[in-house]
Amino acid sequence: MLVKTYSAAVNGLEVTRVTIEVNTVPGVAYHFTGLGDEAVREGRDRIASAFGVNGLHFPNADVTVNMAPADLRKEGSSFDLPLAIAILAADGQIAADALDSYMLVGELSLDGTLQPAKGVLPIAIEARAEHFKGLIVPKQNVREAAIVNKLEVYGMDNLVDVINLLTGKKQYTPTTVDTRKEFFEHQYKFDLDYADVRGQESVKRALEVAAAGGHNLIMIGPPGSGKSMMAKRLPSILPPLTLAESLETTQIHSVAGLLPKDSSLISQRPFRSPHHTISEVALVGGGNNPMPGEISLAHNGVLFLDELPEFNKHTLEVLRQPLEDRKICISRSKYSVTFPSSFMFVASMNPCPCGYYGDPTHTCVCTPGQIQRYLNKISGPLLDRIDIQCEIAAIPFNELSRRAQGEPSAKIRERVIAARAIQTARFKDVPGIHCNAQMTERMIHQYAEPDNEGLELLRSAMERLSLSARAYSRILKVARTIADLAASDRVLPVHLAEAIGYRQLDRGDWAER
Repeated sequence: MLVKTYSAAVNGLEVTRVTIEVNTVPGVAYHFTGLGDEAVREGRDRIASAFGVNGLHFPNADVTVNMAPADLRKEGSSFDLPLAIAILAADGQIAADALDSYMLVGELSLDGTLQPAKGVLPIAIEARAEHFKGLIVPKQNVREAAIVNKLEVYGMDNLVDVINLLTGKKQYTPTTVDTRKEFFEHQYKFDLDYADVRGQESVKRALEVAAAGGHNLIMIGPPGSGKSMMAKRLPSILPPLTLAESLETTQIHSVAGLLPKDSSLISQRPFRSPHHTISEVALVGGGNNPMPGEISLAHNGVLFLDELPEFNKHTLEVLRQPLEDRKICISRSKYSVTFPSSFMFVASMNPCPCGYYGDPTHTCVCTPGQIQRYLNKISGPLLDRIDIQCEIAAIPFNELSRRAQGEPSAKIRERVIAARAIQTARFKDVPGIHCNAQMTERMIHQYAEPDNEGLELLRSAMERLSLSARAYSRILKVARTIADLAASDRVLPVHLAEAIGYRQLDRGDWAER
């Protein structure tokens, strides 16, 4: 008897419907076709054990399994459930009437318990697009899938529950999630707040400017000056995710299998902070089974690299193209996938190998040559993509011991949101441009061109401070953001002066002071 069930294969963020065909004829062999990997083929043994534990039996027949399309590679154990149901129906142990109405996903334990699967959210979106009545998933994944409306989503504990649902022996209620309520309830709940930061007002201002314009930023300062502490609080002042951004971000984390248990939508911008020993593949994504890397997990959020010069130089260089294109295309011999990677790049570093160059309380033991070699670990092309470079000093005791709290993140966020609203209106007719950091050279001349006084200030600064040519466009972009924070239509000299102060590493004499 020939029976068909339905599941889906996830390749990157692309989902393809998979038809699982099972045919039984007299015999004793088990044949598998359809380009399944080892985990898929091993499913036969898990299914046989689950049948035995739950009073079912594996067919005493010649079983042929095909997963169509047969030229598409299927990976992972999430095909166990649809394959088990198809085998039971082909053997006549359960009715096959309802199988055309549902897509099934889930790994089987040896006792028939369903284990969570990766990529359930994009699969749910595909199930709705393919006009299935419902989707059956492990209970741990049900809230993740239930955010997709116009689709009945059932979270099941074990194989027997699935059989009872498909045969009508028991009635189950599909899980529903109030997507908007879930989304808005958690948007403003942050564990970290800038109110806890004492002093460092100039650095907090630089972070505010970076958040307002979507600019990449690097902080240079001695150990213990608060670089990591302030970077970790950056999501608390970023504009809230839109529902579309939240859905896109959640899909990426779903494919990576990183959504918390019983979670639904990601409501806050992600903050990723990988260790400096990270490999190139872990950073950009890939592997035998293509998975998103840290730059994609940081999509619509922040990628923070602490102690930047400690990262492998070749690893850092792979950031150059994603920072420019805001996506990463991974091409291998067996696949080619594209992941989004639109993130704010934030980094921190010491000013020298010993960490105390320019610190008034410690003596630096590094020579200018050592300092320059240390800085040269960060290539010019990568540095060219960082708009704001700010120095941070150690906090004096009188500020550290101050009892009064700093300005809370909520107030800073209000100013950032107002500035982003100006940019949204400015770029509403330009697809793919959402903030000042994404402006092209033509747009810089259109929206950030200073007056004669501002040009003279910029010329003088570039000559006196030995600023590099690449600093010119970056200064104008940042100045445009500073003007937006001040609700100014024009870029004034005062805005340019502040932007010039954020180009510390471009100064030709920086390592010789």
